[in-house]
Amino acid sequence: MLRKRKSSGDLKRRFLMMWKAVLVVLSLAAIAVCEEPEKVTVCQLKTDPPAFNHKLVQVTSFLSHGFEDFTLQDPSCGAWPDIWLEYGGQAASGTMYCCGVTNARTRPEQIEVENISVSLVGDDNFKKLDNLLQAPRTYAMAHGVIAGRFFSGREIADGRGKHWGGYGHMGCCSLLVIQQVLAVDPHDRSDLDYESYADPPGLDKLKCGGYQYLTPIQPYQEMLESQKDAESGAAGWAFLDPRRVAVDGLAKVLKIDPRSITTMKESRKSQGKIVYRWHSKGKPAYMVVVTRPYWLSFYTQKENKVAWVLAAAIEECGQ
Repeated sequence: MLRKRKSSGDLKRRFLMMWKAVLVVLSLAAIAVCEEPEKVTVCQLKTDPPAFNHKLVQVTSFLSHGFEDFTLQDPSCGAWPDIWLEYGGQAASGTMYCCGVTNARTRPEQIEVENISVSLVGDDNFKKLDNLLQAPRTYAMAHGVIAGRFFSGREIADGRGKHWGGYGHMGCCSLLVIQQVLAVDPHDRSDLDYESYADPPGLDKLKCGGYQYLTPIQPYQEMLESQKDAESGAAGWAFLDPRRVAVDGLAKVLKIDPRSITTMKESRKSQGKIVYRWHSKGKPAYMVVVTRPYWLSFYTQKENKVAWVLAAAIEECGQ
């Protein structure tokens, strides 16, 4: 059976249709490439998440990474509600969190959220940021400028009030999928603590099996006030005397006279962080963590000097 030969007109029409399809694809790609991110702050994203839903945004921020944590942080507007982070493309952060999430560093396919595919520019800036976040710390902190696609999630009402979320650990958060890292600040000071949380080791090995934080998990505002007091001269000793910071801090939390805390001893020390322990007869034992936090170096007024500040006071039950 002979096939009917297509006319030149049919071939021309088919060619034109194919060319139009190519032009549409190229046009969409050009729009995606030319899309300029909207410059926002972390505080803006937290205050009104729906206003930025599905938008490409650019934000300068601290990033925190560890167990059940890969979030944006901005001490100027508090810790809650959180904004969860993911890498675009096929890269994964290796963050372990609930539920069913593994510590894989890659994905089989490019990430897609709410039917929106998000790519990743895997250049040197991205590698620098990833290396800082993957450093051998319990909770690592980095600072930089990132661009990514924001997803507000859904409105949630719980014990803490109304907020937006559905992404990240236990559906805690809104989501920012990182598309490009535009700048990264180095970790180049030996006097600072580059961890994002005061999470002292050994808490899980206490004899009673329990403990209680007496201070906020992220006492940003208290730390900022302590830095101001040190710089004003009201507490200038905080630059040089971490033990006094620990004693005064615990005394304030317990509402007792600092002079009654006479046997506080240093139990652990690492870069920019000291852990003290105090146990008075007939009373619980207390663990006190003081640090020179990396993030606080962005808020100093005098010669970039960071004071020792109280990061955590913990009651060791039953000790």
